[in-house]
Amino acid sequence: MRPLDELLTRNPVFARFGAAGRAQLAQRALRREYAKDEAMAQHGQVWPYLLLVAAGSIAGCKESREGRSLIVMTLEPGDTFWGLAFFREEAPMPVRLEARAPSTLYLWSRDLLEPLLLQNAPALWELCRLQAGRMEWASGMLEGLAFLPVAGRLARLLLSRFERAGSDRLPRDLTLDEMAAWAGTTREMACRTLYRLADQGLIGLSRNELTLQDKAGLRQMAERAL
Repeated sequence: MRPLDELLTRNPVFARFGAAGRAQLAQRALRREYAKDEAMAQHGQVWPYLLLVAAGSIAGCKESREGRSLIVMTLEPGDTFWGLAFFREEAPMPVRLEARAPSTLYLWSRDLLEPLLLQNAPALWELCRLQAGRMEWASGMLEGLAFLPVAGRLARLLLSRFERAGSDRLPRDLTLDEMAAWAGTTREMACRTLYRLADQGLIGLSRNELTLQDKAGLRQMAERAL
């Protein structure tokens, strides 16, 4: 896990505070440890914090009307996220935040950061840029959920994981339930779709790993409705 001062220096918002400002922020950060599957914020909760992921992986989950858990985003080390109440008083969380692996977070409350941001225009501008990027990403995600079938959404998930790993091989560290949550479907449908992608020669399946066999074909599957 990287030291907090390094994480702050690499972060586009906190980097704008300068060395002295980052040292002050590091001293006043709330460090929190979470076990796998432990929630740090619930849907509907008023949660006025900005977080920085130091280690692990955090998922933003939303329950469907059918009771399925849909993962709408993930946060990795170095990523920043905020509750709506960080910007709008008493606004409830639109998702549940939970740890997908043992995770370490640093938190800053709105009461602490608001006066510092108002005094630091470059940092505030970078935070606005992050918000704009998050809105753009959310728009694409919603479009995908509305128009892409399960196969396309699952192909998108696999592509993103292969690209993040920088390898044509991945350990099978996602359960079918987790894949179903990503694709917004059932465990059974996720399983059938995964084998369908293998039958079409897009991926290889074994008990312990996935292999990328046809990147162009998998990308085409991700980009069109079937």
